[in-house]
Amino acid sequence: MKAFLLLCVMMTVATTVGITLVLVFESLQFFRDVGILEFLTGRNWTALFSGPQQQFGVLPLVAGTVMIAVISAFISLPLGLAAAIYLSEYASNRARSILKPVLELLAGVPTIVYGFFALTYITPVLLKPLLDVGTFNGLAAGIAIGIMTLPMVASLSEDALSAVPRSLREAAYGLGATKLETSLRIVAPAAVSGIVASFILAVSRAIGETMIVAVASGSSPAGQTTVSGGLFDFTQSMQTMTGFIAYTFGSDVARGTTEFHSLFGVGLLLFLMTFVMNLCSQWVTRRFRKVYE
Repeated sequence: MKAFLLLCVMMTVATTVGITLVLVFESLQFFRDVGILEFLTGRNWTALFSGPQQQFGVLPLVAGTVMIAVISAFISLPLGLAAAIYLSEYASNRARSILKPVLELLAGVPTIVYGFFALTYITPVLLKPLLDVGTFNGLAAGIAIGIMTLPMVASLSEDALSAVPRSLREAAYGLGATKLETSLRIVAPAAVSGIVASFILAVSRAIGETMIVAVASGSSPAGQTTVSGGLFDFTQSMQTMTGFIAYTFGSDVARGTTEFHSLFGVGLLLFLMTFVMNLCSQWVTRRFRKVYE
């Protein structure tokens, strides 16, 4: 049994190493044709064009990815934390046993469903009466991703809050603190490592989301949809790195070409971004973790 479990662990490690090596090897093929500086600082992404119009500046894709992740964070982080505080500090046992599983059901909804929800409801019903948005836009995609990642924030934060010893709450009540003061000034700071870790994981999940942005945010990189639109014009089409990869794999790109290898260059950059965020999550968890006896 010990050997079998070790084999399972080694298979996981080998898979991770294999993915990393493929990304690095194929990306090196891309960077032989396109300079790294041009790739990281260029403001035009026209990888599927031909001739002199073809440019590989990844900033529009990065801007779209970051902007949609930020929009989703404004939805999922405050609402998820508020839901976690309610479930941990205010809800009765019966209410918690009903509400938490219902909330976590959102995590089981296929992401393609969130994409169609953004395209057919959020954009035409919620956004168009208020803003001049296109059919495909980054704001709708960000809102849908925020709804999708909300259960992650709520569940992980609620677990962290529930792990805070009851004695800290009772001490605060004994000093005359209200339930709200106890929740915000005592319990939440004591569980800050778990809360911040849930925030970082939710943002990392938003950065790596594919189907929602492929359906709802469009296929035109940020800043290249309108004459007046800029890199951070979230009312217009805003292709992300994952959206470009999904769109390009569905097109007729010949294997071995620069366009094909650009997929791996974008994938490597996305991998590094999420990897750094996961490292930050682990560092925050270790740095601010508090152990109570």
